[in-house]
Amino acid sequence: MRRPFSNSALSRCARRLMAGAALLLAAAAFTPPPAHAATVEEVQRSLALIRINAIDLLAREPRLPLPIQQRRDILRAYYEEKGGDLLWLRDDRPEQLVAALDGAAADGLRPTDYPTGQLITLLQETDFKDIRGLALIELFFSAAFLEYTADLSVGRFLPSKVDPNFFLKTRTLDQAAALQAVSEAESLDDFFEAWQPSSSYYASLRGALAQYREFEAEGGWAPVPLGPALKPGMTDPRVADIRERLAVTDAADPDGPDGQETYDPELVAAVKRFQARHGLDVDGVVGPAALVAMNVPVETRIQEIELAMERWRWMPRDLGQQYVMVNIAGFDLRRVKDGETEQRMSVVVGKPYSRTPVFSDQIRYIELNPYWTVPAGIAVKEELGKLRSNPAGLSAQGFEAIRGKEVLDLRSINWANYGPGNFPFQLRQQPGPKNALGRVKFMFPNEHNVYLHDTPSRSLFARSERAFSHGCIRVSQPLDLAEQLLVAGGVSGWGMDRINKTVATEKNTVVKLAKPLPIHLTYLTAWVDETGVNFRKDIYKQDAKLLAALDGKALAW
Repeated sequence: MRRPFSNSALSRCARRLMAGAALLLAAAAFTPPPAHAATVEEVQRSLALIRINAIDLLAREPRLPLPIQQRRDILRAYYEEKGGDLLWLRDDRPEQLVAALDGAAADGLRPTDYPTGQLITLLQETDFKDIRGLALIELFFSAAFLEYTADLSVGRFLPSKVDPNFFLKTRTLDQAAALQAVSEAESLDDFFEAWQPSSSYYASLRGALAQYREFEAEGGWAPVPLGPALKPGMTDPRVADIRERLAVTDAADPDGPDGQETYDPELVAAVKRFQARHGLDVDGVVGPAALVAMNVPVETRIQEIELAMERWRWMPRDLGQQYVMVNIAGFDLRRVKDGETEQRMSVVVGKPYSRTPVFSDQIRYIELNPYWTVPAGIAVKEELGKLRSNPAGLSAQGFEAIRGKEVLDLRSINWANYGPGNFPFQLRQQPGPKNALGRVKFMFPNEHNVYLHDTPSRSLFARSERAFSHGCIRVSQPLDLAEQLLVAGGVSGWGMDRINKTVATEKNTVVKLAKPLPIHLTYLTAWVDETGVNFRKDIYKQDAKLLAALDGKALAW
């Protein structure tokens, strides 16, 4: 629940709105106000006059405030074409909206982005006998409401405008539906709860934001002095600093046992919890990476949570009953069913200069014993030199050249005759144990030519940071994932035994999913799971770009 707005002047203004309703009809007719209390009919007629004036302002007034001008058509449609009821000149609606704007920080938004002060000033300075002024108040509140609802529901920016590697489908606020829904809502709290992202991921980040704001209010944490790596059992004066630091976020005992300078098992356990939440090697050794992570100030962690919440507003509203989600920044894949993670594994993603893009799609088929068609750029930049010096070496790895319908032996071509701008071949690697895609790939055909696949290079999965690919995503448990996705995709008869037998043939085999499965490639440097609030490095500098956009700045891509 958002905290109530405490400005008593606003409360008085809200009460005056209804108390003054009895005067409106008389004011419009230029007659003295009735001595008796306003009847329901008189109030309704008064409110109808305000709506008529609001419509007239939208139709005729060229100098309306910019927020109203920007939404003139949709507001006119609501108040005129649909005969919309007044939204704000009733009950305590003005107070509720100002409270929501004032509490925008609870959703990682900035209260200063909204015209709270202007709204309060309008209420305080308007003559409540002035129907035209009341109509302007109604429109101004509606414009502010639409701005805030859009920010809360779909985000403040188009993803591709912040980073061209974000290819999420643009989500926009259905303003007409929002106005109609708020007119029927019993409270604004209920409305905003329904229109913010419905994902449990977003809700958990909202809770984490509140928790870290509490840490901030209590003073955050002091930095831990740098120094040599600290291993379990060692004695070091920094142990007390580490205890105090991890007491805030990882349930360490700030006092510890006798001999506070000894790195004891209880503190080792807290360090391991911290390492797990930050994507570090969970070895209990407080090395440079752990110290750097511990010394990130609470204000930065709050900022990272807020940026993650913004990115969730860009995501599809419905992720699917079953789906695969890859977090690029977390080097992590999850297969989710009915909101529960049923399978989780490490992945390798694109290098910073060959980034894995962010988008949503559907896995449509699985290919066992895949061919690898080498992208043209990679063929020329990385393979042509090898072809010139030792074509037999690549041939032994199963590579062949394709020109039109011809399949050519690499050793039959004089590669010195070819180069950038003159390379009429496709390089293709045949299925087999040396194939760069391993034994299986998961296809969701897309313009980026990105997919999930196996790899014969297994050692990279042991690293805590795994940005090594050309953009595609290598998965650590490919055959297990294939088995589960075939089941989820409605394909029967494909258990692990059949998968293994098919792989053993080294024959290319395509299995189409009867029910395509949603897949979401995301970029989140903060999230919440069973280990607590997780944070990761901004490997692609996308947090920096989003933060710059929020501050009205621009960064080179």
